[in-house]
Amino acid sequence: QQICATSCAFAAILADRTVVTWGNRDWGGDSTAVQNQLRNVRQIKGAYFAFAAILADKSVVTWGDGQCGGDSTRVQAQLKNVDSLYTAKSAFAAILGDQTVVTWGGRWCGGDSDRVQDQLQKVQQIYATSSAFAAILEDGSVVTWGFSAHGGDSSAVQDQLQNVWQIQSTKHAFAAILADGLVVTWGDPLQGGDSSEVHHQLKNVQQIQATEKAF
Repeated sequence: QQICATSCAFAAILADRTVVTWGNRDWGGDSTAVQNQLRNVRQIKGAYFAFAAILADKSVVTWGDGQCGGDSTRVQAQLKNVDSLYTAKSAFAAILGDQTVVTWGGRWCGGDSDRVQDQLQKVQQIYATSSAFAAILEDGSVVTWGFSAHGGDSSAVQDQLQNVWQIQSTKHAFAAILADGLVVTWGDPLQGGDSSEVHHQLKNVQQIQATEKAF
């Protein structure tokens, strides 16, 4: 039904909604520790070193490198009524049915959202660089967390991040399209986070595409 991958392993959802994994045992290829929990699997997401599965009851099962998202014990009680999962390289973020967010994985790579947790309300969509997340809220504003230099700190452009309708990312930077067609960028300036040289041209933008290091 679905095959998903980390950097070195695969996970397949079978027709009976069980899961088979193979590849590097430490990075998701060995799911024996949680195999009895992998029933009625609806979706699997792979970060670089770990997997996370949403079950039919909207709970989550994780495996792989425990420091990089494979161990969700710290937040397991909160992982209920999960609607969607998002991945950075070493972290996961989940939007719950009440539009709040739960994160886990590498603390400095997006897995710890404590600094902005009170702002993560009415979340509509989440985007990621390799080590940071950006969430669009219902009012079109944006909340970011994770490694500051890779997009986790949007304070320099926060007042511009209004009426945001789409975000794209390179490995270490974000670009947001506003409702009026303007573009706001932040993150590593060498990987797309600084658009000052072309800012005057970025008008009436409909879509943005990205490579690993450029928009």
